Amino acid sequence: MHWLDDRGQRQPVRSIDDWQKRRGHILRNFELATGSLPGADRKVPLDVRVTEVVQLEKYERRKLTFATEHNDRVPAYLLIPKEIKGRAPAMLCLHQTTGIGSQEPVGLGGSADLHYAAELAERGYVTLAPDYPYLGENKFDPYKNGYVSGTMKGIWNHMRAIDLLQSLTEVDGQRIGAIGHSLGGHNSLFVAAYDERVRCVVSCCGYGTNEEYFKKHKFLGGEGVRYFPRIKELTGGDVRRMPFDIVEIAATLAPRPFLTVAPLRDSNFPVKGLTDAQQALTPLYKLHAAEAHLTFDFPDAEHTFPPASREKAYTWLDRWLKPTEARSSATEK
Repeated sequence: MHWLDDRGQRQPVRSIDDWQKRRGHILRNFELATGSLPGADRKVPLDVRVTEVVQLEKYERRKLTFATEHNDRVPAYLLIPKEIKGRAPAMLCLHQTTGIGSQEPVGLGGSADLHYAAELAERGYVTLAPDYPYLGENKFDPYKNGYVSGTMKGIWNHMRAIDLLQSLTEVDGQRIGAIGHSLGGHNSLFVAAYDERVRCVVSCCGYGTNEEYFKKHKFLGGEGVRYFPRIKELTGGDVRRMPFDIVEIAATLAPRPFLTVAPLRDSNFPVKGLTDAQQALTPLYKLHAAEAHLTFDFPDAEHTFPPASREKAYTWLDRWLKPTEARSSATEK
């Protein structure tokens, strides 16, 4: 098991201490492409402003904006189940690359297979779905405001979204997870890499090894403004010069529970890149004595989040975020 050090060289990991060093190196290498995480001085009061409230059968849907920094308000939807007993678990629900942004996971358009914020709300989770920069109603330009990547702005917004969830009286702030498909799949990894308040992650069609992605697409990906355009100058288009692999970002989650949904016919991330990821991540979770925390699901599907995989994902989330309820259900069966 080898992971990049701060010079970009692969080094063995034989202990938890080794891993903590490598983890720091991975994030520093990642920031060569994304820029640094903003400091706490960028925080401002959330100042949540609700613009619409809709009552549905099992939950209330609030359209709102919240402040993430001095000159930015992020549009989002917050879904609150109607029958909450005490404080509920919560999920940050991140959308794919789609013009309607957060409307898709909350069930207001797009694919029914990607309405996971609505489905989780029906299962008793408080869910928050923010618009990513340049998508939905989010018109903020990160580059005119000091960022060198859309990715790091997304990470900052999503960390502030966790702040919002923890501020709610309906939410148990110790039981928060993240879920996403495609763009949302890797953004779930990215926010969890920087924010350990994210207790577990579900990533669908969200990542794969650089090598297998490059073989299929013949370009690196990530050059666009939504991602980390700096990689163009860092690599000159040579995949071997990439300062990080997204699988390494996934590794920073260890030993937290992590579920990867990797459809066999995904047109974006070849399944070979995910089986390679599984082989790389498994020894790391074993090192932490947390093999049961790492799960891979390989449905026979294309670039989507099929019903059977969503049901598996929700049951898996119940295990980590509703442990008492999950045990009671198992006993009843």
